[in-house]
Amino acid sequence: MGMGTLRLYDFLPSGNGYKVRLLLTQIGMPFERIEINILKGKTRTPEFLNKNPVGKIPLLEIDSDKYLSESNAILIYLSEGTEFLPYDPYLRAKVMQWLFFEQFSHEPFIAKSRYLVSILGKPEEYHQLIEQLREPGYAALTIMENHLQNHLFFVNERYTIADISLFAYTHVADEGEFDLHQFPAIIDWMERVKKQPSYISLQEKNMLTFDSITVS
Repeated sequence: MGMGTLRLYDFLPSGNGYKVRLLLTQIGMPFERIEINILKGKTRTPEFLNKNPVGKIPLLEIDSDKYLSESNAILIYLSEGTEFLPYDPYLRAKVMQWLFFEQFSHEPFIAKSRYLVSILGKPEEYHQLIEQLREPGYAALTIMENHLQNHLFFVNERYTIADISLFAYTHVADEGEFDLHQFPAIIDWMERVKKQPSYISLQEKNMLTFDSITVS
């Protein structure tokens, strides 16, 4: 994958941004991180919308006028030809199966709860909505728990972008008032993820990164 210096338009508390930062760090690829304050509408400016019409982070600038959005699509792109994405077609599809699960059955509930409770800091104002997110969120965690009771990682007993994608919001689910203590297999899996080479935490900026302007 021939690329110059990558630019990642990011919001540090974002789990979706963290997925990309974690993978970039673990494959040892330097990148420039540009902080975009999503709470102040900075993804809705004409300049940013010209780069990503969807108006969301993370956004990866691969080259001038060459951009890629959607966190899991970015993970697939960056992991091509690495140990983080299997070569075998079936195993690749299994990875993508979990990526789709994360975006449709997991992130809309786990991440949204965290956003309302810990990012916006308005758990009382959004109490009713948060309660509606509780059951489907726990349903997603139960599916993960059942799988991990018999597996070290999500695909082929190896750490892949499927784990990175699901780890991002699962390991901070308590910030959205989800109790992980009832999911021992998930807790054990999270510890295995944290022991992977070049692991960084969600709020950690890796040494390969240089931050550019903060759009606040």
